[in-house]
Amino acid sequence: MSKFRRCPYCQDSFLPSIYRPQQVVCSQPECQGRRRADYHRKKLATDPEYRQVVRESQKQWWDEHPQYQKQRRQANPKLVENNRQRQRQRDKARLLQRLVRNNPSAGGRPSDGRIRTCAEAKLFLSRSRSLGPNSQTSEAERFRSHCALRTMMQKGCRT
Repeated sequence: MSKFRRCPYCQDSFLPSIYRPQQVVCSQPECQGRRRADYHRKKLATDPEYRQVVRESQKQWWDEHPQYQKQRRQANPKLVENNRQRQRQRDKARLLQRLVRNNPSAGGRPSDGRIRTCAEAKLFLSRSRSLGPNSQTSEAERFRSHCALRTMMQKGCRT
């Protein structure tokens, strides 16, 4: 007689099928879906032939449905707006990293582009404010100030 096993996904106990005694995952649809997804991910990573077949299948589908993206965007304008907002955030973060990477940080050492501590944020803000409301302050610098303030708020710093 088979022993009860524990499902690796939902942690519930289950009795393996008499037709499949080596069953490892319970028969809940969510767990079976995760099992198939894990198998697919592992197979893509390890089997070049399988990966090629999947790629060709996807290409064929896209060739048969050339208007899919356009129709989806027209039917779901909120998706388009959310994507635009996320892209703007990614663009600003990339710009900030480039700016900070090209400028010396608080101690004159090169930085990897992040304002990590309250002290760094305060130092940056004091330097940027000492320039005054200059028309030559770029949008990137204003964004960097915004990021410094946000870092301070997230870390609970006091001004």
